[in-house]
Amino acid sequence: MVTIMETELKKGIKEAIEKSKKSLMPVLVSEVQKIDHIEPLSFFAVGKENYLGERFFWKDPTDTMFLVGIGVCHQIQSGEVDNRFNQVEDQWNQLLKEAIIIKDEEQKATGPIMFGGFSFDPLKKKTSLWSKYADSLFHVPKYLLSIVEGKTFLTTNIVCTQYDDSSIFEQTIVERQALVSKASKAIKSHASMLVEEQEVVDPEEWKQTVRDLVRDLKNGELKKAVLARELRLIFQDAVLVESVLEQLLQEQKESFTFAFESNGDCFVGASPERLVKKDGNQLFSTCLAGSIARGKTEKEDKQLGDQLLNDAKNLKEHLYVVEMIKEAMEKVCDAVKLPSRPSLMKMRDIQHLYTPVVGFSKDESSVLQVVDFLHPTPALGGLPQRQAVEKIREIENLDRGYYAAPVGWLDYEGNGEFAVAIRSALIQGNEASLFAGCGIVQDSDAESEYVETKIKFRPMLSALGGLKR
Repeated sequence: MVTIMETELKKGIKEAIEKSKKSLMPVLVSEVQKIDHIEPLSFFAVGKENYLGERFFWKDPTDTMFLVGIGVCHQIQSGEVDNRFNQVEDQWNQLLKEAIIIKDEEQKATGPIMFGGFSFDPLKKKTSLWSKYADSLFHVPKYLLSIVEGKTFLTTNIVCTQYDDSSIFEQTIVERQALVSKASKAIKSHASMLVEEQEVVDPEEWKQTVRDLVRDLKNGELKKAVLARELRLIFQDAVLVESVLEQLLQEQKESFTFAFESNGDCFVGASPERLVKKDGNQLFSTCLAGSIARGKTEKEDKQLGDQLLNDAKNLKEHLYVVEMIKEAMEKVCDAVKLPSRPSLMKMRDIQHLYTPVVGFSKDESSVLQVVDFLHPTPALGGLPQRQAVEKIREIENLDRGYYAAPVGWLDYEGNGEFAVAIRSALIQGNEASLFAGCGIVQDSDAESEYVETKIKFRPMLSALGGLKR
């Protein structure tokens, strides 16, 4: 059993309450302790009892970082759509300004972090589908499990006000120990889910929209726009997010695996695409555009990969992404490096053209500043960026919400990572909406693009038990 020692938290809470009485502002106390290993999925699962709707999960593609948040001690939202990235960053910095941080070991992704994301387009007309998520929404967790390069840490975050007293400490200690004790015990594999119905939302209308867009692309300045569509699954019982994560962790190992709950709904996925990572002064991004199916045999898989590497339409689409990301990175970096040709990123169900980008950031550059510059990339929006987003807003019959948008985390030292939330689904009780899109250019064919989206549905369909074997 993992036991959490009572360290400096009591003293920190007392200091925070006194600070709050003087400033009349809430003060964050964050305590970090190194602990024995706890399985991330177990920690996520035990949080369901008291904190359903207030959990998040994150795993990077290298399996060297897991972040699991339970409870919400502070929430950050933005009101202004035109300035939402700066507004979130300002609120985050304001929270950190008077924060009391207690830790023995310097380690990124511990202590105060916020996890969340942004909607794809805050100007798109909202529907009830994404009513539980604000256009910008971040949670600072009450309890954070961080597993970084094999080391395990538990962060306890408490926001103290002038009205609090020492009882907040005793309550936290009891709750924290119970949470850790339960999570330390092995959990059984989660139950499978039974899909009763699959509804392809407006397939013929989507194909006609593609044809109309191709015609417009041939007659205008727009080079590319990405169109997405929705597949709705209905289950016999409420969908277990734990089961979905378990399947994604097994089947999509090379991806960012994430789950983000809000007010009872859960956005979950396994994205192969990094938007940006900041580690100290290094920035990393990924150009991922152009895709084809995996082969059933090694020979067929290689043939398909070679076909993709030499396909003019996909290479052109990929080059758009490379040029845009390189230009955005140069705004915030002293130097940017990338290979001259794309390689292949092979996932379980699909393979992509892939170009990694590395930069060395200027001192004043922040993660959210880079997110602002990069989103949406031509891989998820189009080119030119502004005109493509406006076109999508006009013709796409879908409220994307957080699909194809930035989801990730940021710590108090400025480190962080955001993925592009593709290969994803929104879970709502016993229903789930899956999303997939593809880049439309002048020589696109509606039927071929429709087939491509069917391939892109496969990771989430498999994780949700909706693939017909």
